[in-house]
Order: sequence, then structure tokens, then C-alpha cells
Amino acid sequence: MREPILLTPGPLTTSLATKTAMLTDWGSWDSRFNALTASVCQDLLAIAGGERSHVCVPLQGSGTFAVEAAVANLVPRDGKLLVLVNGAYGKRMAQIAQYLGRDHSLYVTADDAPPCPAELAARLRDDPAITHVGLIHCETSTGILNPLAELAAVAAAAGRRLIVDAMSSFAALPIDVAALGVDALIASSNKCLEGVPGMGFVIADRQRLLASQGNSHSLSLDLLAQYDYLQRTGQWRFTPPTHVLAALRAALDQYHAEGGQPARLARYAANGARLRDALCAGGLRPLLPASLQAPIIFTFHAPDHPDYQFQTFYQAVREQGFVLYPGKLTEQETFRVGCIGAIDQAEIEQAAHAILSTLRRLGWLPAVH
Repeated sequence: MREPILLTPGPLTTSLATKTAMLTDWGSWDSRFNALTASVCQDLLAIAGGERSHVCVPLQGSGTFAVEAAVANLVPRDGKLLVLVNGAYGKRMAQIAQYLGRDHSLYVTADDAPPCPAELAARLRDDPAITHVGLIHCETSTGILNPLAELAAVAAAAGRRLIVDAMSSFAALPIDVAALGVDALIASSNKCLEGVPGMGFVIADRQRLLASQGNSHSLSLDLLAQYDYLQRTGQWRFTPPTHVLAALRAALDQYHAEGGQPARLARYAANGARLRDALCAGGLRPLLPASLQAPIIFTFHAPDHPDYQFQTFYQAVREQGFVLYPGKLTEQETFRVGCIGAIDQAEIEQAAHAILSTLRRLGWLPAVH
């Protein structure tokens, strides 16, 4: 029986080659594993465009671990972070700042509205205490793509530093950390790289990271200590996720063989267009206009039916081999469908058929003639 297809933004469906890479055991201090770590970090830096200006610091744990490490290390204890919020992950970055005791403020827009560069410029002008801006590039709550280049230009013009959560966009959408002046770009192994969960990483401006001594609140999340130890020994400070790293190495090899970022984006864009077209033709309404939609995960309004229940819908689609995501919006009833991972248009077409046929069978969506 086929494994379920994960139509989620990560963990996601991985290839057989990626799964097979986890069948080998690695010694965490062995020179072969050290070389594996170095090769992965080198590739991640190259994808981000940061070979000359930035360093890659891998961390054990999920992407949120890496976001917390980046904020804790790169925002000084007397700094102030302005977080741009239009979804759950912007709220999470603000919550991290609160836990860390960092002064912070929020620029909140609706779930379906990107932050405005002119408004950001005004807020930075009006509050000189702000030292850093925190941005979610692709807000996974909805799939909205926030205007990174425009917002980065505003932050740079105002002399503020930029921290970018690129969890759901890195390796699919083009990002050049050096050209954009990004202090830290944060992502993880289990999104558009198509690896498995268990490793986050921070692409950090080298000089900013070296100047962060004493900022971290945490031993295990101290980015500078992790980087220093890697440079001196080639090893992680604490037990690394060996099998996760081996899977990521295999996933990166497949990424390059596919054609790198342009090819990965092209496949995801084709998946997304087919998904949107099929579900819209079947009578569902997307939350976002195409102009704001990233080809990562799509949010659809739930059917306007009094008996609709997501769990019933989810389980019925799950029984047909596809795993969906609930919406994370508080104002509207939605569900989300991812189009990333080791899938193509064949799986997308099967998934769209399963979604529409299930909703019609349950009586929650009328047939389209």
C-alpha cells in the first residue's frame, strides 16, 4: 500500500533516495561525518548567495529552534525588534522575543495583506529605538508571499538590520542574502530542500555573528558557540542529528541534479497552478489572489455548509492517501493544501480529485456542471 502523500508544508513527502540515505549509521565525531556537515553547509551557503559574506550554522531541532537562536544571538539584549506579522509564524517570532526579554513591537496586517514598505519606513522613522526588523518571507499560515526585496531595501535605507524566517521559501524562491543585506536567514531541512525534520540552520552575516558574544540566553542555542566549535573541530558541539544530515545531503544531491532553485521553483509553480485551477474549477475559493500567492501552500475557504467539519473531511481524504493541513486563521474557516515535496502534477491531480469527490460525497459541495 502506498504511503500517504503529505500535502503539507513540511514534513513532506520525500524521495526513496532520501529515505534510503538514513539506513547508514554515522559516528558523530568521525571525519566522514565532519566532511558531510561541511559539504551541506557549503551548499546551503551557495543557495543563499552568502559564500563571501555569511556563514551557515546548523542546529539540532526544528526550524523554530533556529528562529529563536537567530533572534537571541543577533538582537542585542538592549536592542529592539520590530516584527512584521500577518500570520501565525510572525506571531511566533514576536512570542520568542517576549520569552527572551527583548524589547519588541509589532506591525500587524491582515492574514491576506502583505506589509507595506512605506508603512514600514514610517514606523522605522518614528521609532529610532528599533534596531532589527523580523520578517516571515512566505507565511505558512496562508501561503502569502511577503515582499522581501522591497522591505529589505527599506530596512537598509533606515540603517536597521534584517532577520528573515525563510522556512517555507528557501531553496525554491530566489534569495540572495548578500545583495539584500540580510543579517540572518533561517530555514530547515524539511521544507523546499525536501529533507526530513530535525535540523534547522541560520545563514548569518559573519561579522554580525562574530560581534554577538554574550547575547545568547541559552547554551544549546548559542549560534556563535556552535559556529566557533564547528570551525575549530569540524564537529557539532552536542549530539548531531546524523541521519537527518545524511538525508539532507542526499536531498541536496537531488536538488542539484534537478537543476537547483529555478527547476525546483518551476516544478512547485506547475504543481500550484494545477492545484489552484482544479479546485477552483470544482467550486472552491482560494483565500489569496494569485498576485500574493507563493507556490508552496494554498489556503482555500471551507465549503459554506452548516455541517462542514474539517476533521471529518480530513479523515475521508486521508483514507484516500492524502494528508491535508487545517487552516490557522482565526477569522475564517479554511483548509490548506501544500504543493511541495517529492511530488509532481500526477499526485496533485489525484489529490484534487480526492478533495472534490470527498466534499461532494459528504454533501458539502455541489457538483459543477
